Amino acid sequence: MTSNIKIQAFGPIKDWVTHFRCNAFDETLSGARGGSEWAWDGIYRELAPKVVGYLRAHGATDPDDVAGEIFLQVVRGLPNFSGGWVEFRAWTFTIAHRRLVDDLRRRKRRPVDIAPVDVVERLAGAGGDVVEDAETRMTDAWVIAAIDQLPTDQRSVVLLRVIGDLTIDEIARAVDKRPGAVKALQRRGLRRLEKAYPFELLQR
Repeated sequence: MTSNIKIQAFGPIKDWVTHFRCNAFDETLSGARGGSEWAWDGIYRELAPKVVGYLRAHGATDPDDVAGEIFLQVVRGLPNFSGGWVEFRAWTFTIAHRRLVDDLRRRKRRPVDIAPVDVVERLAGAGGDVVEDAETRMTDAWVIAAIDQLPTDQRSVVLLRVIGDLTIDEIARAVDKRPGAVKALQRRGLRRLEKAYPFELLQR
């Protein structure tokens, strides 16, 4: 499928992202299925930084390489995908989480790397509002270390909520748990973070 839309026509990246999210995802999806470069460029611009940030914060062996495999799986699964932008984002992060689990299982140990500051700096711009005040403070090394010390399941839920901006139900599907269990993990994870670096919790 061809399209007359050119990504350059949207000017600044923020203008493209607004158009991509709000007005043209169906067209973007059609373009991606047809192999259009502009469509995949838009998808990658929007999701890749968040996916890589999620992988790095979990201590993936090679976040960029794993992200490449994730997007390859997205390409392969696209013919069977149905839904809008919100569903596509959740689907991509579900793939990312499961691919991360595979990576960590191969290592057979819990990751010990603390997420780099530049990764967590992007959290405030990721669109999540689970812990509004926490997002503005996540550039602090203290908070980064606190996130790294969370149990794996709590860390997954918190990061999917903040970086991925997924709902409780979307996270539940991604990590194969019930929504009630996800809420409990989020609550415990946020409380641990609050003890390490106090902030006002915003419960949803």
